[in-house]
Amino acid sequence: MTQWYYSDYDRNRHGPVRAEDLAMLHANGQLAPETLVWREGMSEWRPWREVMAEVVGGHAAPAPSRASFALVEDEPAPAPEPARASADPGGRNPYEVVQPAPRAHAAPADAGRNPYEVVERSPYAPPRAHVGGASTVVRDGHVVYVGFLKRFAASILDNFVTGIASYALLIPLVLLMGASAGVLVDGQAAAGLGVGFVVLMYGISIGLPALYFAWMQSSSTQASLGKMAVGVKVVRSDGSPMSFGRSLLRYLALVLTWAFTCGIGMLVSAFMTAFTARRQSLHDLICDTVVVDKYAFTDRPELQREGLDVVTIVVIALGVLLLVAIFGLGFFGAMMADAG
Repeated sequence: MTQWYYSDYDRNRHGPVRAEDLAMLHANGQLAPETLVWREGMSEWRPWREVMAEVVGGHAAPAPSRASFALVEDEPAPAPEPARASADPGGRNPYEVVQPAPRAHAAPADAGRNPYEVVERSPYAPPRAHVGGASTVVRDGHVVYVGFLKRFAASILDNFVTGIASYALLIPLVLLMGASAGVLVDGQAAAGLGVGFVVLMYGISIGLPALYFAWMQSSSTQASLGKMAVGVKVVRSDGSPMSFGRSLLRYLALVLTWAFTCGIGMLVSAFMTAFTARRQSLHDLICDTVVVDKYAFTDRPELQREGLDVVTIVVIALGVLLLVAIFGLGFFGAMMADAG
């Protein structure tokens, strides 16, 4: 039995329903010509007026008192797309009876009226839900969890961004403190200045990235610049957005894992992204977060990508070349020192 889906005035998806139910909605005047409908086998959502003959012609509409809109559990249909306008070949509106001409061609003063007013008054009308934009979480779709390679590419870009910002602050401070140390005569004051510089250096090196990640990943994008470039985001394990505090704690957990294990914790986290069920690293498990495709937990899960995209491949390749160049220069410098 063919299952149909349709959207309401706010583009909320409803279904699956039977063809007889669509015929019933049509008979009651509850499907406008521009209402988007979809069934299996259709490449995209289409206006009701284009497929009306397929449904109404094959199913006689039952009486209103016998209407049944039992939903059948099925895989979710793709989200509705804006309908393409198409003129009626016959030059007339096939909905003249159920949709009178005055409502179809509303006067400018009536422009704010809801064209689904009949549906909203009908006891058979589907419920309307508030559309929350980027904050809306859809939890019944497929979720693509992100592994190590995309995380690594994102970290390369993010470290580049935070590194430039940190050095832009540190270099003037180094010059200022160097000039100040040159005029100090008291050795104790000079030592205190050196300690203050070290504290300030670590404060900027850790604090600036912490604020960067906390702000970006708790914003509407739910991702840092590096994660946005590779098409991923960070959310709670249930798909809800992170708060600023949780995002800050997530970064601090990463730093502490690295600091207290001399970097071994970072390697453990990298392996965990390959073996945990949802590809969570150690700091993800601590803070109850997951890294997912940017279309995960949305109404368009079919746009998620399992493999690596071009940006990820290019960034990883450049990162590997940079590491090789650094080690090569170090080795060359050591050889020159030995030769000298």
